[in-house]
Amino acid sequence: MKILAIGPHPDDVEIGMGGTILALRIRGHDVTICDLTNGEPTPIGTPERRAREAAEAARILGVPRITLEMPNRYLTDSVENRMRVAEVIRRVRPEILFVPYWVDAHSRFYAKLTKTTIPGEPFLPPRVLHFLTTHYRLIPEVAFIFDISDHLDRKIEAVRAYTSQFGPERGNEQFFDELRTWNRYYGALIGRKYGEPFACREEIGLSGLDQFV
Repeated sequence: MKILAIGPHPDDVEIGMGGTILALRIRGHDVTICDLTNGEPTPIGTPERRAREAAEAARILGVPRITLEMPNRYLTDSVENRMRVAEVIRRVRPEILFVPYWVDAHSRFYAKLTKTTIPGEPFLPPRVLHFLTTHYRLIPEVAFIFDISDHLDRKIEAVRAYTSQFGPERGNEQFFDELRTWNRYYGALIGRKYGEPFACREEIGLSGLDQFV
């Protein structure tokens, strides 16, 4: 199965669904990450450093990565930007598309990602799912929780690749404890050690009952 995960900045996808990506990769699925921006400027980061960190995180997860270099902090719902994302979707042709939760700073933009008319063969991902990240201060509408009990440590290793964003240089080492606690909470909801939550605007259909944890 081909899977595409799109996030606004390098590190968002890793934080929200890094464990799920690892589990999917082990099961033989093709996963690609697409960052809309390079994530900069930040207090101690540079575009070059962030690019190296993103490449290392992708290596740890074992996935290819695409960065569209849209302007960070000025991401707009323009036809040009939608065309660039649509081109990636048509190139990857994912059966499942992951984007951030709809209560997001760029929610209108993500809602239109697959609705751009551009020259070429149209492609609409059969399923669009939404990942969450730790910065949400709300109770989300969770559709399902993915068991990442075997992958949490590797996920955190991928997030730790972003040394310009997390760790001693930023004085926020506690973030990794918070991330572990966040995943432990969602794991507890399904009787597992760690989990990652996902949302979906549509009802999810099942063809069998053999995937429950």
